Amino acid sequence: MHASDEQVQRFLPLPAATFHILMALAEADRHGYAIIQDVAERTHGRLRLSAGTLYRSIQRLLDQGLLTEPRTRPAPELDDERRRYYRVTPLGMAVARAEAERLTDLVRMARATGLVPRRA
Repeated sequence: MHASDEQVQRFLPLPAATFHILMALAEADRHGYAIIQDVAERTHGRLRLSAGTLYRSIQRLLDQGLLTEPRTRPAPELDDERRRYYRVTPLGMAVARAEAERLTDLVRMARATGLVPRRA
């Protein structure tokens, strides 16, 4: 099933934490702490999600159909049964891509006005 442009656009613009969570899950299923670590690493520590922010955001994303909890889990020797894993749905991927495009357009406009220097 492909998400319609109308379905996708109703989620935009995304809160920064939401976009970072979707980016963290775009590459692989992850549990909460792994998402927190990925976001901190990807942003060089500029964004550190608190557990409260993360799990409120995850619950909202689950309710909106942008995330799901996969049935498959890592091998038992690599897993902790207490962990909950999350996966981006096709709608979630479409929303994340649309947000990335929206942000790219904003940067393009900022460059055109001189707010952001052009790359050499």
